[in-house]
Amino acid sequence: MMDAQTLLRAYDQELRTDAETQNALSETHLGLLRLVTFDGDQGFVTYPHPDDAEATQMPQLVPRVLDHFREKPTINQVEWKTRDHDGVLGLHQALVGNGFQPDDPESIMIGEAKMLDVNVQLPAGVTLRCVTEEADIRRMTAMESLVFGRPLDDMADVLLRRLALKDGMQLWVAEAEGQIVSAGRLEPVVGTNFAGIWGGATLESWRGRGIYRALTATRSRSALDLGKTLIYSDSTEYSRPILERSGLVKVSTTTPYRWYR
Repeated sequence: MMDAQTLLRAYDQELRTDAETQNALSETHLGLLRLVTFDGDQGFVTYPHPDDAEATQMPQLVPRVLDHFREKPTINQVEWKTRDHDGVLGLHQALVGNGFQPDDPESIMIGEAKMLDVNVQLPAGVTLRCVTEEADIRRMTAMESLVFGRPLDDMADVLLRRLALKDGMQLWVAEAEGQIVSAGRLEPVVGTNFAGIWGGATLESWRGRGIYRALTATRSRSALDLGKTLIYSDSTEYSRPILERSGLVKVSTTTPYRWYR
């Protein structure tokens, strides 16, 4: 079993590269920073693990980053993705001082895919499948809207466009009596050993029955079939304990900061 430091090193070396922005519509570099535009009018800021000099300069770049995105009238919000182990002093103050709002911190979870490939007993009547049809995807995002408490109508359109690109993304759902009760994505990362598991959501009345863990195991099995040996996810406190029981390890913390036009 790989230890947390080895997993974190693999995360920094393999994922904080072009791999992190492979679906970008556009990308501009500002020093170490990558200023990215994604489908859905989303701006995104990320960067490799900085050295001491780069970390010192980063807070000073926040106003220039905002100037860049303000000049793009279609961009309605920007996410600046921070990682706790970067240790960038003064970045929080610079972001908040320029109008960014921090979301809740999330745990960066990583583990070996083979450890998650286990048999999980599903409740009677619950089945899992990978979906590609528009009707299924809209049913899936409607369920996720209920779970997350906000409309995700645009997300269905984004996912449909992603599927049309055939970039390897898979959408998995759990169904019971014709209703989607849980769902999650698998996103293999080109040129790396990683696949990401994202968008995990389960209706409250179906939680605690092993369904999300079964979806995690199924996605990990699919990742192994694609030659991916490592699984990663940014997890809320709802999903972190489930992923820990499945074999993922918390290697750091990430906090998204968001700016809204």
